Amino acid sequence: MKDRTKPVYGPDDLPGFDPAVELGSPGQSPFTRGIQADMYRGRLWTMRQYAGFGTASESNERYRYLLSQGQTGLSVAFDLPTQMGRDSDDPLAAGEVGRVGVAIDSIEDMEALFREIPLERVSTSMTINATASILLAMYVVVAERRGVGGDALRGTVQNDILKEYVARGTYIYPPRESLRITTDLFAWASDAVPKWNVISVSGYHMREAGCTAAQEIAFTLGDAIAYVEAAVRAGLDVDRFGAQLSFFFNVHSDFVEEVAKFRAARRLYDRIMSERFGARSPKARMLRFHTQTAGATLTAQQPLVNAVRVALQAFAAVCGGTQSLHTNSYDEALSLPTAQAATLALRTQQVIAHESGVVDFVDPLGGSYAVEVETRRLEKEATEYLGRIDELGGMVAAIEKGWVQQQIEAASYAYQLEIERRERIVVGVNDFLGEDGSTPTRLKVDPAREREQIERLRALRARRDATRTAAALAAVRDTAASSACLMPPIVDAVRAGATVGEISQELREVFGEHHASGDTHPISKSTRSQLF
Repeated sequence: MKDRTKPVYGPDDLPGFDPAVELGSPGQSPFTRGIQADMYRGRLWTMRQYAGFGTASESNERYRYLLSQGQTGLSVAFDLPTQMGRDSDDPLAAGEVGRVGVAIDSIEDMEALFREIPLERVSTSMTINATASILLAMYVVVAERRGVGGDALRGTVQNDILKEYVARGTYIYPPRESLRITTDLFAWASDAVPKWNVISVSGYHMREAGCTAAQEIAFTLGDAIAYVEAAVRAGLDVDRFGAQLSFFFNVHSDFVEEVAKFRAARRLYDRIMSERFGARSPKARMLRFHTQTAGATLTAQQPLVNAVRVALQAFAAVCGGTQSLHTNSYDEALSLPTAQAATLALRTQQVIAHESGVVDFVDPLGGSYAVEVETRRLEKEATEYLGRIDELGGMVAAIEKGWVQQQIEAASYAYQLEIERRERIVVGVNDFLGEDGSTPTRLKVDPAREREQIERLRALRARRDATRTAAALAAVRDTAASSACLMPPIVDAVRAGATVGEISQELREVFGEHHASGDTHPISKSTRSQLF
């Protein structure tokens, strides 16, 4: 466990502390105190609830309900076949369609998903990685059909493939080929969807896999360095594409450490972008991030207690200066969230925003000796990890050598030992046992939805212009074999009615598939790890 034996902190614990250098002013480099001068006094964070299950129509109903309850942004969860580039009728998709997210096979599904939702007024986040280019293309084409231009669209596509090799497993292609797809999306989006965040570099899943707060900072920024290096090699302007980068962090229950983590990450990222890459634009140097409360901390025992954990974690995210927040539902250790549980999770954010008073202050905990000591400690530890990554040849090489995975596994093992030895108390798990008397209603996806989805998919294939679709898919394959940008032919293929699985297969033909040792069935592997 972390050494918390020191009872009180003071000036002597911050030797050489210079507020002008380490803190600065909010909205100015090094952004320790936040990326906006007035933070939430000017605009609240975007309140998102991660949702998606069954068919596009079912998920659309949940989205419109949440928006009616005051949610200010959408966050789409896709099912495993969609994440893995498999259509719903693929044999490998059997039993997984619509289970841990919404099934999206075609442009028609995407249209149904956003029915009656004004894309020009709603910010949409899509948690999708290996097939991010295809799903973003579908979103843009849906908007196009409604007469909404790309310059009016706001949102984020996760598009962070490197962390898939480390913590989630929903990759398709080898790492270096995947980086090519990522940077092609960067280049295309700067003109096609200039307000869109082209990547959400995600520490969240690595933290869920067991890494520490310092490792979460380091491995997230290590991935970001790899993406920026790849983009620069491709000839992109760091100040231009850098302004479209965003991040995704976890927030655990260790309140002071989590607040400090966000502050340390902002300060370190500003230095990396300015010193390593020469970024001059403040927008390219400020770390903008979405936060989600920690799914790994939710317990099946006494599930209502999870609502308390979520409230504590959400408060830490707000005190740490997040730009967007998802609060988990108390029942997610048992099933997909019910509407009632999702509403309570949203209400948690609204209470913090409108009743706590914390939004009246910019960096409300800044200047606290304990917070500043923790901020400095986490920055130092993360910098040391980044130095080791550089010694190994960069993040891609560190992943290929298994070093990052080993670090996370060791941290996860140590954490679990602390729980088993009762050195770390988890309420309802290793202390304060007993039932709370609640039996939450569980959301279940009707197996008939899979059959209905497959029928719709096959009907689409039967009525589309087969010649046009085949030509569009051939263009995707030919472009993949060249050095040209992949996004224009992917968009054309979507317009021609090509499916997620078909476009992904063309890329597989050229790039091949990545198989980590022990991989035999990518979807079942993901399911075993509960990767949703």
